[in-house]
Amino acid sequence: MRLLLIEDDVMIGTGVRAALRQDGYVVDWVQDGAAAEAALAAEPAYALVLLDLGLPKKDGLALLESLRRRGKRIPVLIITARDAVADRVRGLDLGADDYLVKPFELDELGARIRALLRRHAGRAEPVVEFGGFRLDPSTRKVSYLGREVSVSAREFSLLSALLERPGRPLSRAQLEERLYGWGEEIASNSVEVHVHNLRRKLGERAIRTVRGAGYVIDEAEACRSAASSS
Repeated sequence: MRLLLIEDDVMIGTGVRAALRQDGYVVDWVQDGAAAEAALAAEPAYALVLLDLGLPKKDGLALLESLRRRGKRIPVLIITARDAVADRVRGLDLGADDYLVKPFELDELGARIRALLRRHAGRAEPVVEFGGFRLDPSTRKVSYLGREVSVSAREFSLLSALLERPGRPLSRAQLEERLYGWGEEIASNSVEVHVHNLRRKLGERAIRTVRGAGYVIDEAEACRSAASSS
């Protein structure tokens, strides 16, 4: 899952990006409002924005107001040292989905991100369950047909992307956007390698190839897999 971090403090940005990458997220990081606008205009695949307010070139609140005025519904979590009630009210009224005051614990940041992603996906429950799959974003654990399966961070992200809207194929390019950030080298067959590894761990029917469209997890295949394993 791909996030945009907008933070001008190098120490904070470095720490937050490292922690989120360790949690399996792909994180693009910009350090001023103008660069943030360019990133949001060029990259439609962000699942969430982490927004500092005191930014060079364009203030965070102005950036948020512009984003909402254009009808962009992407979740925005403000992370800022501005702790006055008036600042919180202003940020939330302009369209922020949550507001976290610095300094904060990285565990709390992770929990708030997961809560916002669930809310945006229309889910209240923390665990994703579909067919024979069970994914827990807080622990990064995966089970399939009742069996726990060890997966890499990118394999978890690929499964999460396919299970966001089961039955809808995602192309290789769409999956690459979810799995890789700026400057990361992407082999021409990287998605195929991840899919191959997941099929080896989960079974050939777990992920179906749709010719010309990409990859999909659908309920019919999940049910067939469950029936054949019983």
